[in-house]
Amino acid sequence: MTKLSIDQVQVGETLPPLTLEPINRTTLALFAGASNDHNAIHIDIDYARKAGMPDVFAHGMLSMAYLGRLLTLWVDQRQLRDFGVRFVGITHLGHRITCTGRVTEKFEADGEQRVRLEIQTANQFGETRILGDAVVAL
Repeated sequence: MTKLSIDQVQVGETLPPLTLEPINRTTLALFAGASNDHNAIHIDIDYARKAGMPDVFAHGMLSMAYLGRLLTLWVDQRQLRDFGVRFVGITHLGHRITCTGRVTEKFEADGEQRVRLEIQTANQFGETRILGDAVVAL
């Protein structure tokens, strides 16, 4: 990660994409333990099937954490001013998630130069799973 200035960043510029290993049961179990989110829909195949799903699926917050990693690979986490997402699709076992971001605005707020980013996750089929935005101070 290099220290960026507002002059080095242009509207329309994209962040280097972050592609993760395919989602597997181990990842879901580890995330459940780390987040204390043991919702059975994410870890118990019998429960998931009773709920009408073919199998367990990833926690939405796992994908949001991946987007957080995308941002903190680009800038220091202390520069993050706002970060929000909307879950628009389910991330199933075997999905290979890629996180992307694009600068949509440059502005000043509270005496800081900032950029607004449009961020998202998509699976290997190009299907969007999460849409969001973030504000970063430069």
